[in-house]
Amino acid sequence: MTDFSATPPQVPRPGQRCFLVSCLDGPDAVELRQKHLVDHLQYAETHWTSYITAGPLSEPGSPAPIGSMFLVLAETLDEARALMHGDPYVSCGMYASIEFKEFTNAIGQWLGGKIWGTPGAPASRATE
Repeated sequence: MTDFSATPPQVPRPGQRCFLVSCLDGPDAVELRQKHLVDHLQYAETHWTSYITAGPLSEPGSPAPIGSMFLVLAETLDEARALMHGDPYVSCGMYASIEFKEFTNAIGQWLGGKIWGTPGAPASRATE
């Protein structure tokens, strides 16, 4: 069992860039999600090492998907876009919007700790 009461250990800053990809469903999403589910999951399994995590989004308290979120590892934005455009959910036009943002994985369980040594260390980056 992991002890989450302890101060997080410092871990190396990840070397690869990461992109947060937020996708919101379009009006035909229910039908398209069902039609392309198997192909989407096969694509995700084939490219699983390119994701930190990914999965459906829903409103709190509702099981119905309203979109998807991906944390994509890629050297460039173009590489992240190419990965996403190969996904059958994207190529079939299921999403009404797809937004890409660069993301810094700085603390948490998936990272295994935190990337800064002291609280003041990232202060200069916060104002860039």
